[in-house]
Amino acid sequence: MNEIAQTTEQTQVTEPKIETPSTARSIHFDIFTLFPEMFTGPLSESIIRRARERSLLSVALHNIRDYTTDRHHVCDDTPYGGGGGMVMKPDPIFRAVETALTRPAGWTLAPEDAYVNLPPWDAETPAPLPADTPIILMTPQGRRLTQSVVAELSQYRRLALICGRYEGVDERVRTQLVTDEISLGDYVLSGGELAAMVIIDAVTRLIPGALGYELSAHQDSHAPGLDGLLEGPQYTRPYAFRGEVAPDVLLSGHHANVERWRREQALLRTLARRPRLLDRINLSQKDQAFLRQHGWSPRGE
Repeated sequence: MNEIAQTTEQTQVTEPKIETPSTARSIHFDIFTLFPEMFTGPLSESIIRRARERSLLSVALHNIRDYTTDRHHVCDDTPYGGGGGMVMKPDPIFRAVETALTRPAGWTLAPEDAYVNLPPWDAETPAPLPADTPIILMTPQGRRLTQSVVAELSQYRRLALICGRYEGVDERVRTQLVTDEISLGDYVLSGGELAAMVIIDAVTRLIPGALGYELSAHQDSHAPGLDGLLEGPQYTRPYAFRGEVAPDVLLSGHHANVERWRREQALLRTLARRPRLLDRINLSQKDQAFLRQHGWSPRGE
């Protein structure tokens, strides 16, 4: 099977900072790839599986190769001007994306229709694509994925992700079809599939009702609940393990002390591992005084 799709009801709501399952909304992903089977495991386990079962998330996988009409179903060709590797051809990508996105969320091409019974499509006339659906190319040249970008994407009801392969896609895919480009970081993967999986997972965590504890995502590293700080250390049973014990403050039952300890530990971890994050975080006077005790000073002092 090259399809993982569910029909979901989309509801317009006024979105508070944190939502509960009673105000839940759904998000649909259209994934365009040459290797749809890569998604089967990640989309069938853990939080993503539960979100799909609750109709909070739906995913449709579109095999770009299914939209080719030549004898050998070619999706790539040698680059003009020479050079190593192959480049993904524009026409199968355009046809797949324009065919899927001009139909309701959840639509996929029936396997028996691949190659031979494709919906009508005009290669010379751009299709009227929905303006509220970002078409995102997974590429190391894109803007870097951060928690704020994930939060931005989670506000949409439908997202299209194009997974490049080989040496990349024909530039006309960028100039005429894609509306956004996202990178996981300054390194190169064999294709965009793993990057697409990361986006699906990260966005799913922000769908109200997808997590067992609604505040979990709000209090993660980089999340608004921590003002963008890294999350501090966590402990659970047993109290003592290999000579190290859990901090007594966490067992004190004094909520204000626990919260202050967690705040201070988040500040220390951020200072030690990602100090530049502190430059763009709104630190209270108490936060600044604590950090100064540990060798921090505002940039520019």
